[in-house]
Amino acid sequence: MEIIEFLDNTGDTMVQRVPEDSSGEFKMGAQLIVRESQKAVFFRDGKSLDVFSTGRHVLKTQNIPVLTKLITSLGYGKDSPFKSEVYFLNMKLFRNLKWGTKEPILFRDSELKMIRLRSYGAFSITIKEPSLFLNKVVGTQGLFRDSDISDYLKSIILQKLHVILGQHVKTVFDLPQHFDNLSVLVKNSLNLDFEGLGLELHDFLINSVSVPPEVQKMIDTRSGMSAVGNMDDFMKFQMGQSMEKAAENPTGSAGEGMGLGAGMGMGFMIPQMMNQTMQQQNNQPSKPEEDSFAKLKKLKELLDMGAINQDEFNETKKRILNNL
Repeated sequence: MEIIEFLDNTGDTMVQRVPEDSSGEFKMGAQLIVRESQKAVFFRDGKSLDVFSTGRHVLKTQNIPVLTKLITSLGYGKDSPFKSEVYFLNMKLFRNLKWGTKEPILFRDSELKMIRLRSYGAFSITIKEPSLFLNKVVGTQGLFRDSDISDYLKSIILQKLHVILGQHVKTVFDLPQHFDNLSVLVKNSLNLDFEGLGLELHDFLINSVSVPPEVQKMIDTRSGMSAVGNMDDFMKFQMGQSMEKAAENPTGSAGEGMGLGAGMGMGFMIPQMMNQTMQQQNNQPSKPEEDSFAKLKKLKELLDMGAINQDEFNETKKRILNNL
């Protein structure tokens, strides 16, 4: 009894023809075994006759054992003219297929103007329509792997990604919070194209969208400025740190330079700080006690930073308390 079956030991075979090299001469009554993760398409005389699902099936051909050979050998020689073949399609999930941009995508950023982006990710597919996929994509290939179609699918993905980025993203600064939404949008846009090939796009993931080094530096600079927050407070902190380092090494050249720089900086900063304090007090009406406490707090900060000495602190403090 003739048994026709196929086992995939690689995990990447999408379609396997039996026999692989040419058409076969299956005998009448040959047993076709189709496993649960497979579909089988039977061709006879170049025409698709049926799609077989899981189970054991008996094939009907014109090749009757022994008798056909005796009859056809007179007119056709040793080979039977009644040809047939079986295509096994792997219906499992072909997962973790990679995609990425070989060349950067040109993107119009609302803040950085024209920049170039690179992106990569993964996707998974299954065969949805065996006959459509076989006739439209595979053709008469004896062996068809997922790598044979991946490049074509990648080109479709990149084209859709380019369109989605232009429609839904204004600036790369917003990209991290949009990854999930972008993945869904691109997947929905790709569904129709994949279905036209007899495939189903199971999932689509965007793992990264990267920018050139010079653009990344601009992003890092902006992130650093956001992390700093209030620039006035940051400058005060930096000046205090410089004075502290200078105090630790007052005799060294670095300490002298640091002290000189700190002194010059404080010469400019103290009036600004005092003016800001007075403006805030004038613009924001408050109780006398609250004004006095704010002044004392500011005065203590100046003392801690070394901008004033202890005598100046005591004298000013006394004057503020007398006004209560």
